[in-house]
Amino acid sequence: MKEEKLNLVEEWDKTFPKSDKVNHKKVTFHNRYGITLVADMYEPINYEGKLPAISVCGPFGAVKEQASGLYAQYLAERGFLTIAFDPSFTGESGGMPRYMASPDINTEDFQASIDYLSTLDNVDPLRIGIVGICGFGGMALNAAALDTRIKATVTSTMYDMSRVNANGYFDNGDNENARYEMKKNLNAQRIVDYKNGSYELGGGCLDLPVPEDAPFYVKDYSEYYKGRAYHKRSLNSNGGWNKIGCMSFINQPILKYSNEIRSAVLMIHGEKAHSCYFSKDAYKNMTTNSNYTDNKELMIIPDAVHTDLYDNKEIIPFDKIVKFFNDNLK
Repeated sequence: MKEEKLNLVEEWDKTFPKSDKVNHKKVTFHNRYGITLVADMYEPINYEGKLPAISVCGPFGAVKEQASGLYAQYLAERGFLTIAFDPSFTGESGGMPRYMASPDINTEDFQASIDYLSTLDNVDPLRIGIVGICGFGGMALNAAALDTRIKATVTSTMYDMSRVNANGYFDNGDNENARYEMKKNLNAQRIVDYKNGSYELGGGCLDLPVPEDAPFYVKDYSEYYKGRAYHKRSLNSNGGWNKIGCMSFINQPILKYSNEIRSAVLMIHGEKAHSCYFSKDAYKNMTTNSNYTDNKELMIIPDAVHTDLYDNKEIIPFDKIVKFFNDNLK
């Protein structure tokens, strides 16, 4: 399949310092819908033979120059070949219209990254894992339930995007009437967008300083996306998703067969994260009525909030993650 020719940024424009322990380059690959995806590849400077590989994506609405790149670079320092990719419709990756999301296509993005890694001469195709951060933690679990080539999965500060879109935060809108009103509004927006020939954005994170009466998690997100990790291609840092961008998640639940995942899974979440219930419930569902619980683990980080696991290297349990992949990508 001929990949789309994209104009890629060549200079280092990450929100974290470049490591002198790894080689870095931009790469492209395509998914089964013909969308060309762009990734940063990180590989150890010195190695022999074929490497275990890890594909990293997330958070939801971020770009590879933010948290996923930080994870990928660190794991490459520890001996893995890694890629951090922009999902379809975002960042430097292709796909039109921009700023759309899909439980199907975004799960496929992870699978396409496995296709790509499996074809590299310096990668052992039998030793490939994935890391999903925030909303792409849910997509990573969904991919692990579907793709038998994935030998180990780490989710970090995971969101179940189907659940939050259908039920609202903390399941406060988990009733038929609330969903009906939401769907009415979204379908009315579709007509507006169609008439205008464009897609109206829903808005990214709040500008700093965030109002004092805003919920803590709103402040937490804004301090990351609008502050210390601002990036011009990150939709969370700027105009946000299309208003109808996540509509399909409402009635397309992911994780239905998570209790059939046979490969290893490590789920990590902050104790004080507003989102911690997503990981706790997903872990419970993954291990209930399952024959494959011995290689599943939920790790709760004391006192950590949601974005601590985006970029706080004092809190992200990298040693645990490295050991997990070393143990399961043999």
